[in-house]
Amino acid sequence: MSLAVALLLLLAGVSEAAGRVLPLVVRRPGMPRGLVASWLLAGGLVEGAVFGLWPLTAWTLAEFVVSSPPPGDGLVWTPGLVAPLVLAAVLAFPWLGPGLHLLLFVGVGAGLADPLATASGLGWWSAVGCVALAGAGLGVAVEAVRRLVVGLSAADAREAIA
Repeated sequence: MSLAVALLLLLAGVSEAAGRVLPLVVRRPGMPRGLVASWLLAGGLVEGAVFGLWPLTAWTLAEFVVSSPPPGDGLVWTPGLVAPLVLAAVLAFPWLGPGLHLLLFVGVGAGLADPLATASGLGWWSAVGCVALAGAGLGVAVEAVRRLVVGLSAADAREAIA
């Protein structure tokens, strides 16, 4: 992965994390800036890593679907493929509208399906299924971890009060 792609994925991740963190900051105006910055950085790194895993996960699923190993080397982010993802993350913070957010990610996933179909030898609809399943699986996994962290943080806060 090139440095430009890594930076674009980090930008998309920070933008995605900002959509989750900024509503909390608005509700609690006295939060320390250092804490907010660390949340944005940590969230951006996690979201960027999840975005980075999306093509790899879709490629792995495609390997399970085809009977023989795919002829290609794999599916990786390129600046042309990651640019719509960054645009989607910047334009559609999750708190601006889940419908718009989902629509933009469906568009990015459809853009990822074309190179997957070409590289793996799958049909376009099978590639779309692999990309969708990979994206949904990664989304569910990161949401489960997010809820676990929030639950553990709330439990620690309750213990500190008691």
